[in-house]
Amino acid sequence: MNEPVQPRLRVLLGQAIAIGPGKADLLRYIRAHGSISAAARAMNMSYRRAWLLVDTMNHCFVGSLVSTATGGSHGGGAQLTALGEDILTRYEAMETKAIAALAEDMESFRLLMNPLAPSQESHEKPPA
Repeated sequence: MNEPVQPRLRVLLGQAIAIGPGKADLLRYIRAHGSISAAARAMNMSYRRAWLLVDTMNHCFVGSLVSTATGGSHGGGAQLTALGEDILTRYEAMETKAIAALAEDMESFRLLMNPLAPSQESHEKPPA
């Protein structure tokens, strides 16, 4: 098995995922593309799904992580707020620390994993 085995960090607020790997990626794409719709397209995600993820993040923190401008003659757009930039930076630092702290344990896990397992999770229902 050549694929790296890594932990995935998620920060929960109650039942909601305030931020995790996918939401961090979405924030990076919004920063790079200047809009939620362009970020969604770049991630092969529906606009609605991206908007719902942004909405969840905006409600989980003390302020909005993404600010939006309504479309018009100059088009709309979105950008990370100062809080959004701060949260993304903090999340990336936490992710780096978690990966480093768990590296030895994850190597042990890797040795116990099936090298012939499919690279994506199966969507089959478990037997009843």
